[in-house]
Amino acid sequence: MEPTQALTSPDETLGGAGHPYRKLLDQLTTNADSNGSASHLDRMIDIRRQLTEFQLHYKFGMDEVLTKINVLREEFEHTRDYSPIEHVNYRLKTLERILEKTDRYGCEPTLESIRHSIRDIAGIRITCSFVSDAYWVAEMLCSQPDLRVVEVKDYISRPKLNGYQSLHVILQVPVFLSNRTEFVYVEVQIRTVAMDFWASLEHKIYYTYEGEVPSEILDELRDAADKASALDAQMAEIRDKVTALRRQAPRADEPDPAQWFAGDGRTPVWNWDDIVQRSENN
Repeated sequence: MEPTQALTSPDETLGGAGHPYRKLLDQLTTNADSNGSASHLDRMIDIRRQLTEFQLHYKFGMDEVLTKINVLREEFEHTRDYSPIEHVNYRLKTLERILEKTDRYGCEPTLESIRHSIRDIAGIRITCSFVSDAYWVAEMLCSQPDLRVVEVKDYISRPKLNGYQSLHVILQVPVFLSNRTEFVYVEVQIRTVAMDFWASLEHKIYYTYEGEVPSEILDELRDAADKASALDAQMAEIRDKVTALRRQAPRADEPDPAQWFAGDGRTPVWNWDDIVQRSENN
């Protein structure tokens, strides 16, 4: 995100008094004046500082969650011969995307309102091999005692109408700064490889058609989502057959694949139903 570049553009690019950029700039300018900015240059430096701090707090929160995910991933890779986590991607929303969302949500384009209303500024996507792995990772992550589960959306058991499947978890993360502790929202999406492939293609199609996707392509997307779900189920069946066969005829010189998918008594503190219940009570 390049905050000062966006906010120091000529007036015509900022729109009128009701434009989100203009409203945010007015607030940042007022804050800068309250902080004792005496000149135009001082004011712009203060505005840049405010936006940098805003962005960094979300980056720090995202880094906290990424560290937890990487610890889980390395633990499994080095001690269990199998990791349920295949890939991890992450991103911070740009200022442009944030302000677009304030317009859609109908919330004020101020830093305070954005902090309260927009919960996916920091986003992490975890890709797993199997559906059971997605729930397993969600349970382990949400059981971390310093993370607060704010909201859960289970689009695997209840897919969207267009076929989209994924687990969405909104976490509130403590960020320990030099003079205070900030709590920021981080969204974590957890899905299988097949779900991720479908979602990536669907996103590109919507971008190509600018949201106006022909009905026949939408029908094909829903059909592809059904096939991706069937593929996940078939791969899980193959895994279970391999596990059963290995248990019948284990070899002493090779690790037992049955242990890839079996617990060792160290189950997460919360199961998925508990996590959903907790989020509904928040």
